[in-house]
Amino acid sequence: MSLVLPSELVVDRFLPTVRAMLATRLADRGMTQQEIAANLGVTQAAVSKYVGGESGGDDRFREHPETVATVDRIADGLSSGEMDGYDALAELLALVRTLEDRGPICELHEEEMPALRGLGCDLCVRGLDADVRAERDVLADVRTAARTLAAIPEMADYVPNVGTNVGMCLPEPRDETDVAAIPGRIYSMGRRIEIPANPEFGASKHVATALLAANAVDSDVRGAINVATDEGLLEAAGELGLEPLEFDADYEDRGAHLRSRFEGRGGVPLVAYHEGAFGIEPTTFVFGSTTGDAAQLVDELVAIASS
Repeated sequence: MSLVLPSELVVDRFLPTVRAMLATRLADRGMTQQEIAANLGVTQAAVSKYVGGESGGDDRFREHPETVATVDRIADGLSSGEMDGYDALAELLALVRTLEDRGPICELHEEEMPALRGLGCDLCVRGLDADVRAERDVLADVRTAARTLAAIPEMADYVPNVGTNVGMCLPEPRDETDVAAIPGRIYSMGRRIEIPANPEFGASKHVATALLAANAVDSDVRGAINVATDEGLLEAAGELGLEPLEFDADYEDRGAHLRSRFEGRGGVPLVAYHEGAFGIEPTTFVFGSTTGDAAQLVDELVAIASS
């Protein structure tokens, strides 16, 4: 993985674009090229290129509304004398922080470091605190688990019509926004497993409901995957020494019903299923301490059921 600091992108891509924008606007406001050079900290030759449109730059910054507004504000301030270099620097630093918060700098950073995509990275904004690390780890685990499912031979036979999803919650989750899953769910296309997007928090209600119920009974259970209910999978669970738990499909409050069933069982089983109801497709949930653990169990179940 290439290691690129956001500050490199600020220097290489953002700053030249903003300097060119400022040079043009200051020239429009009547400043000489020498005065512009002194204000921007560049040579007069550089200003000449900026004003002549030879500077290049990145259109993502040049067309960004907040960048345009900030540059205009600085140009007005410098040309009128109401703003000095300190004030202009403060404006630019505030703009950089904004652009790093899911803005163009963040987009460029993900292009330069593709490994950051789908991680909900806000390292530049919040720093590496415990909450950020936990979110990053959960998103990474869900991505890996989804790929594990896609690599399982015969997995397409066990994807329900409504799709499969992979969910993992943060420690002490409050609601479904603390559960990361695949937006749009995972589908089988022919014999191929299609993962439509990178994981996001709050992307699932179906799997999140089951996972939150399980976690409320056993906080060590933080991962869940839904698959089609299949007799072969249930028999495979028995061969592994697991006792699947059956629950009713048509409870209005699925979460409360599942919590009640888990508590009655004395804990959360690794496999829980229902046989469906009117308008409800039969579904089996596979649980684990992480989505990676749940995906490995699905792999084992499918391998046994398909043999």
